[in-house]
Amino acid sequence: VQPPEKPLESEEWNRLRESFRLPEIFEEVMLNSMIRCNSPIDVAKSLLTHMAQRNGDVAYSVLVKYLTLCVQQGQISEIRDVYDIMKVRFKILEIGAYNLFIKGLSNSDQWRMGLTLLEEAKKIMIPSRTSYESCIKAASCHQDMKLAFELYHEMLAKDVVPTLDVLKSFFDFSRGMKGAELQKELFGILLYLRDNQIYPHKTFMQSIKLWFESIPGRNWRGHLTNIKDSGQCPVCNHQLEDSNLTEEEYNNLSERIIRDVIHGTDTFRKTSPQEFEAFQTFVENRLPFDIVIDGLNVSHIKPKKMHCENLLDAINCLVKDNVRLLVLGRKHMLINSSNWKREIMKEMKTKADFFFAENISEDDTFLLYATLRSGKHCKFVTRDFLRDHKACLSDSLTRHLFRKWQRGHQIVLKAMFFSVFSQQPAFQYDCVVQTTGDTWHIPYKDVFEEKYSYQVPRKWLCIQQK
Repeated sequence: VQPPEKPLESEEWNRLRESFRLPEIFEEVMLNSMIRCNSPIDVAKSLLTHMAQRNGDVAYSVLVKYLTLCVQQGQISEIRDVYDIMKVRFKILEIGAYNLFIKGLSNSDQWRMGLTLLEEAKKIMIPSRTSYESCIKAASCHQDMKLAFELYHEMLAKDVVPTLDVLKSFFDFSRGMKGAELQKELFGILLYLRDNQIYPHKTFMQSIKLWFESIPGRNWRGHLTNIKDSGQCPVCNHQLEDSNLTEEEYNNLSERIIRDVIHGTDTFRKTSPQEFEAFQTFVENRLPFDIVIDGLNVSHIKPKKMHCENLLDAINCLVKDNVRLLVLGRKHMLINSSNWKREIMKEMKTKADFFFAENISEDDTFLLYATLRSGKHCKFVTRDFLRDHKACLSDSLTRHLFRKWQRGHQIVLKAMFFSVFSQQPAFQYDCVVQTTGDTWHIPYKDVFEEKYSYQVPRKWLCIQQK
């Protein structure tokens, strides 16, 4: 439906409605089209007037669509009017309407009303990330950094995860500003990145660099670099933190994972206790392994290739220097099929130990158990991020150790060409944001990734105080 270019009278809207194939949804379709075409507000208003005359009122969903158009165009007085109408007519507004009101008002000189609406929304729900971030950006934009940080901490306390975009905005708006408290807050964001293994993208990293260099009287200088394999920074010669856990840390982590994750609530959801006991016996009789492979996960690396060939390529890539491999497979791999050829399976079994679980088993649990029982040296191969298991660990210190252990032990296989794999080895140094007080080292990625990633970046920002 093409919206008209100018407001129409009621009978003109009626004629259009009657010529439409499904007249009962005409208004909704027309408003969607107006949003898409960014139609003039008075055209949409004339449609609402026509509906009010015909039906005696305007439905909630229609008002929300009209509100979307008003927010899109920054029509502040209209946004206020719609709010007044909706508050009188509807006892409770849902999250979508609150998001729109807060977003629309936050971008205006009436941004404080957005804060009032955020407080109103809190009485009936946990406000969305969008609502919080609209208010944070409005407060930052008006130099009220104290308020912006209060909202940020409130978000975190309610487990509302901030976007990288809003974290970046804190550094952008704070550029050149003085104050020990502000500096402490921004350092806190960097430590939040560290604790959650979040890698800023290039433009976010540049905002961090510019903020450091703009702090009055502090003389910070940032340089982009690649860390040596030894873990030494070529710019400041500082040695980055070791990725290895101490003996005590490793034993604690191993104990906690086996207790909370493996024997915890979610273990036998997809596997039977008998099968897991059989697996434990199998592992204990063959310990230690050097690398444990999630066979099913690796077999899908190259979609156009036979699954068994993918797995064989991966094994050939890893089976160097007499390492002992354990491959976690599924029973269906033993049935000769187009993806699992018996002769290729036979060849693989000469190079690695195999354990075949039932087809519905939860193999992350098996992977963690075999790797941890093999000792500190043992690495593992999967393209999964193991997020669920981190969530089962109840305290933040153990979660931090789990992530650190994962960063130092997860091998990432990348498909190259034909049958060649390249492996991104586990690093000797820890790939997270780190500081000594007068230096900061921040790993970053070239491109924006909203999702957490198991692939650690190779590029670093080194910031030192001269």
